[in-house]
Amino acid sequence: MRTQAALLRSTDGRFSLEDIDLDEPGPGEVAVRIVAVGVCHTDVLPRVVPLAPLPLIPGHEGAGVVASIGPGVVDVAVGDHVVLSFSSCGHCESCLSAHPAYCDEFGPRNMSGRRPDGSGGATDAAGDPVGARWFGQSSFARHAVVAARDVVVVPDDLPLEALGPLGCGVLTGAGAVFTALEVTPGTSLVVSGAGAVGLSAIMAAAAAGATTIVAVDLNADRLALARELGATHVVDGAADDVAKQLRAIRPGGLRYALDTTGVPSVISTALDSLRVNGVCGIVGIQRGPLSIGPAQLTVGRTLKGIIEGDAVPRQLIPRLLDLWAQGRFPFDRLVRTYPLARIDDAERAMRSGEVVKPVLVMD
Repeated sequence: MRTQAALLRSTDGRFSLEDIDLDEPGPGEVAVRIVAVGVCHTDVLPRVVPLAPLPLIPGHEGAGVVASIGPGVVDVAVGDHVVLSFSSCGHCESCLSAHPAYCDEFGPRNMSGRRPDGSGGATDAAGDPVGARWFGQSSFARHAVVAARDVVVVPDDLPLEALGPLGCGVLTGAGAVFTALEVTPGTSLVVSGAGAVGLSAIMAAAAAGATTIVAVDLNADRLALARELGATHVVDGAADDVAKQLRAIRPGGLRYALDTTGVPSVISTALDSLRVNGVCGIVGIQRGPLSIGPAQLTVGRTLKGIIEGDAVPRQLIPRLLDLWAQGRFPFDRLVRTYPLARIDDAERAMRSGEVVKPVLVMD
């Protein structure tokens, strides 16, 4: 299948828009015409960590229309509107117990840019292999071939231009609140980092009925947006007394904390802000060793790593769409669209913090 994709050929270079030959869908796979795809910090990882060999097509927040299906696909049909999410095997202990984000094959299926059998899934104009399975999809392209298990069918009257981020960034923040932390009505939460994941967590906490929701960030505009999306309090992360301010908001300590920054000192502050038996979740890649003080966990606190919100995409994404329709989860306010040809501008806007969630829209 001939299509166009944005290739990353060097860790410090611009994206290259090229024609590629994409494999036709095999058993259990579907080909999706991509309508839009979110740009996420995870798509920058191949620039800084040698996870997947280059050239590679990044992109893992795709949304589009099913163009063709491979043998054995029975629950997805040509013409279905779909959101693409992370890849999982479906048969390991974690998958069978409804924790696909902790799939035994998560690394090779999502971070290698290859199929489980090691094939790249595409070739360039010279016939050389290209990695076309980043997070099982490589959706910085006009078409992607993905496992049918990894797509979520959505109503065809919804704007696909807005839905791609539901597959990862929004899913991660909301899933962390609803599933991993199980935030309950009347409780309290502090979220460190008001990016796409953090703001999604704040919207989810408001929908879950939390009555004290605190956002901590360095960006005043992000804090203002956090208030509009459900935060009851905001704290400037550059202040010298963040921990003191958090304690003043909830003198007995907050029930939950979620760190989206990966900064060890920020994680430690979040831990200190918790009440006894409080739970601190961390998402993303930690930026260095974390030292745990003698009393930080001994009072019954829990420190919990979270991948992809510990979500089952086919369960959580429809729930988020229902909340969105009710006006209770306005994730579309995070989105700014760019044409595919401006992918480098979109990446710069995401990395600088100018835009919460850039989304590439195909012509």
